[in-house]
Amino acid sequence: MLKPLSTLALFLVLLFPAALSAQSAPGLPDNADVRLIVDISGSMKKTDPDNLRRPAVRLLAGMLPGDASAGLWTFGQYVNMLVPHGTVDEAWRETVRARSAGINSVALRTNLGKAIEVASDDYYSNGTLENTHFILLTDGKVDIAPDDAANRQERKRILEKLVPRLTARGATFHAIALSDAADTDMLRAIADASGGSYSLATSADELNRVFLRALNAAVPQEQLPIEGNRFTVDRGVKEFTALIFRGTGGSDEPLSLVDPDGNRRSAADYPDNTRWLSEQAYDLITVKSPQAGEWRIDGEPGEDSRVTVVSDLRMVVSDVPSSFGEDDPVQVRVAFYEDEQQLLDPEFLGLLRVTLTLTAPDGRSGTKVLSGELPPGDGIYRDTIGSLPDAGDYQLTVLADGHTFSRKFTATLRFVNSAAGGAEPVSPPGDQGPIDLSEVEEPEPLPEPADAAPESGKTEPEAEAPPPVTEAEEAGQKTAWLLTGGIGAALLAILGGALFWFLRRRKQGGEDEPASDTPLADTRTPDETEEADVSVVEKASEPEPEPEAEPEQPPKPKEEASPEPEDDDTDELAEFGLEDFDLSEFDDLPGEGEEPGDEQDSREESDDDSREKKRGDEGKDKP
Repeated sequence: MLKPLSTLALFLVLLFPAALSAQSAPGLPDNADVRLIVDISGSMKKTDPDNLRRPAVRLLAGMLPGDASAGLWTFGQYVNMLVPHGTVDEAWRETVRARSAGINSVALRTNLGKAIEVASDDYYSNGTLENTHFILLTDGKVDIAPDDAANRQERKRILEKLVPRLTARGATFHAIALSDAADTDMLRAIADASGGSYSLATSADELNRVFLRALNAAVPQEQLPIEGNRFTVDRGVKEFTALIFRGTGGSDEPLSLVDPDGNRRSAADYPDNTRWLSEQAYDLITVKSPQAGEWRIDGEPGEDSRVTVVSDLRMVVSDVPSSFGEDDPVQVRVAFYEDEQQLLDPEFLGLLRVTLTLTAPDGRSGTKVLSGELPPGDGIYRDTIGSLPDAGDYQLTVLADGHTFSRKFTATLRFVNSAAGGAEPVSPPGDQGPIDLSEVEEPEPLPEPADAAPESGKTEPEAEAPPPVTEAEEAGQKTAWLLTGGIGAALLAILGGALFWFLRRRKQGGEDEPASDTPLADTRTPDETEEADVSVVEKASEPEPEPEAEPEQPPKPKEEASPEPEDDDTDELAEFGLEDFDLSEFDDLPGEGEEPGDEQDSREESDDDSREKKRGDEGKDKP
């Protein structure tokens, strides 16, 4: 019975990876539903005095893909649907541009819970929130009444009832805090509870990039890599949108775009197939049916500039979580599609060079090549991101280069080092959060974060066990300790039995003295021990023979004449002790092939004469 069961288990183990591999191809994403909720409370007069929320909203409207649906709500004490929820097309984008002027800072309070309820109404999505992303922007705390108790109760309702109910239906929240005055703990808890992203914009100038990051987390889009100020458009591209931020030099010179034939287009002069939006911080250019070839940006593209594309030839990357830890690594899978069919042609895949790059918060980066000498048989390029050196936000970039075809994918993910205590709580925090371990003066070693522990720890199990320990882990640890204890007890029993058998065997052998419990115990008499020690010291410390040392020689014949069987043990112990020393350090000891001195010869001859005489006297006494 055991053999069939073991065969079945082995079959399942071998079958599971194959089944997992067959199902691991990332599919084409569904049409996204993006709902933007913007705070217009009076505190925004200080945090956003220039109303930079307006160009940030227009940026999102221009970057949203055409197959998505979206809507815009503003809130203070009341909630207003500024742009109706609908399909993203040119008319919807024009509505956003026109109505974005209604974003102001005149509201009295901050009724975030009501805004979430209104924007998530079943009317807009027929009762489902699958693939629905809410982008929240606020600069304050929940404020629905002058009573602090009422505000705390509303905050609790949002975290414990409203958000869990919506996330259970598939909703994802991407929270943006404008300034440190916002309730950052609540916003991060809302994002973490739904698997969304969280960002802090310390100033209104950062809103464009922060909004773009939230949109990229909600609706990742394929890009064309920009090299210097150039990018290449392949024949499969139906449309591209170039978002060009102002460069670091802050030049006010107007931007222009040059096509492969050398034709120049700008915000003041562009053809019918081009849509151009020029803002103070960026230019947003959309070109339909673009000419294939190399395009050039006449200007300096700033950080986070990108070119997104609409094409039948697509690179699809599996969902990348907003945060992860060592216990939950990120599985990155990349596949290519054309006309909604996955590409498995070895000739096409063999031309691709697929790389994955991770960039740390301090700018350090590392790149790994996912494509090998032979293309993958299932057309899927894989990698696993496990532990990272430090906690923080990392930029993930997947780049595919096929000579005439290139695609780029970017995402931001936060690595939470649970062993180092660098993670914010996932569950909704209270008014008083836990101790910030990042302020501890003694840093924990980077190569072994899981073993780090305070010096004051008193027991090894507390230092080795990474917090928190789940019930399954605790049960596993107990089982391991029981197995270890059982094995140790069995070994002790075997050793004890062997020792008992050895002692019993020696006793039956007729030894006069009982065996000692210690294997290396000294079985010599006190006189013999003293004589052996004296002989060793005499050999090792006699630099020059002196006449007065002769009276100390008589014990030597007694040692050699002893017929006791214990002499064997004595010699072994004496040699064991000598092996612990380096005898080459003693120059006075004779080496191999050297003859001892004359005085030593005479001493040995005298000893021989004494022994012969003693044997003769003993022979006379015998019958």
